[in-house]
Amino acid sequence: MRVTRITIVRRERPERDNINDKLQWFGGSIGLFNQRDRDKSCFRIFITLLRSVKRGGMTSDELAEDLGLSRGTVVHHLKKLRELGLVVGEGNRYRLEVNNLVDLVQNMQDEIKGAIGDLKVIAGEIDKQLRL
Repeated sequence: MRVTRITIVRRERPERDNINDKLQWFGGSIGLFNQRDRDKSCFRIFITLLRSVKRGGMTSDELAEDLGLSRGTVVHHLKKLRELGLVVGEGNRYRLEVNNLVDLVQNMQDEIKGAIGDLKVIAGEIDKQLRL
C-alpha cells in the first residue's frame, strides 16, 4: 500500500508581486520548511529541481555541487521529497513528479480528495458499528 504524506499550511498570501516571495510562500504552504532545516536546503533542492524540469532532472551529486551542500544532506532531503510524492528517481537522476506547479497542486488535490473519501467511508462504518 502506497502512503503519501501531504502537508498544507494555510498562510497569508505574499503582499508583493515578487517571484521569490511567491516561491517562499508556496514552499512554506506545502510544508517544505521545518525548524531543523535552518538553511532551507530542502526548499532549495525543490526549487533547483523545478528549474531543471526541462533538462530531465539532476543527480544528487549535481544538486550538491550546485547548492553547496553535502551529498548526504541532498540525499536526505531527496528521500523526504520522494516520500511527499513531489520527486521521483529515475536511474541516478531525480526530477519533480510533474512538469509544473499547477499539476503538482492538482495531484495534491486529487490525493486529498481520495483520502477524505476513504475517511468518510470508514467513519460511516465506525458510526454504524458503534450505533451512532
